[in-house]
Amino acid sequence: MSDGLLNIVFIAAIAAFLILRLRSVLGRRDGHEGRSDFDPFQQRESAAAQGNDKVIHLPDSRPHEAEPLSEEALDEEFAGSPAAEGLKDIKRADPSFDAAGFAEGAKGAFEMIITAFAKGDRESLRPLLSNDVFEEFAGSIKAREEANETLETTLIGIRESEIVEAELQGRTAFVTVQFVSEQVNVTRDSEHRIVDGDPNEVAVITDIWTFARNTRSRDPNWALVATRSPS
Repeated sequence: MSDGLLNIVFIAAIAAFLILRLRSVLGRRDGHEGRSDFDPFQQRESAAAQGNDKVIHLPDSRPHEAEPLSEEALDEEFAGSPAAEGLKDIKRADPSFDAAGFAEGAKGAFEMIITAFAKGDRESLRPLLSNDVFEEFAGSIKAREEANETLETTLIGIRESEIVEAELQGRTAFVTVQFVSEQVNVTRDSEHRIVDGDPNEVAVITDIWTFARNTRSRDPNWALVATRSPS
């Protein structure tokens, strides 16, 4: 795994649906809920208070280690991107931000999060998600446990990982990535009988995840702060 894949959060660094059964729950988010109140510093402190140091790192972003780019260089770097203006704002605030590396590294976070969700591993999920997203995931895991059901998720591969939105709100950067993946999702009951999904069916799923990070922080971690499905 490359350094870019190892250097992620999650993310503080969106689940629009991790699995077919969860889409109806996570798909209700519009990807912009609660952004004005999100504080990556508080998120990291919350995870630390629980003694959990399992984090994923997106490509390291430390403004003091890179020189600001000229406007011409910014235009050239993000030419053709649907999120060009927002990415330029983030790059101005954090010259070390690497959009291409971020998109590649986000694949590792995506895989880790959907795997942890399927296993019901709250401990691994906690430091990767904002409070709101964690509550959604934890609620879905609890419902599954109460129904005595288990989820089997196999990520066959990620076809696409593309930044589709970006913006800077105050000192906080928000980057939205669209993932197109191939997955096999099967839910079984306590008797190991299939209640949802097909172990022989590979589904092509599109998820849109938003990650956030405080650009003034020396902590390179991002957090997953919102998830949604394509409209």
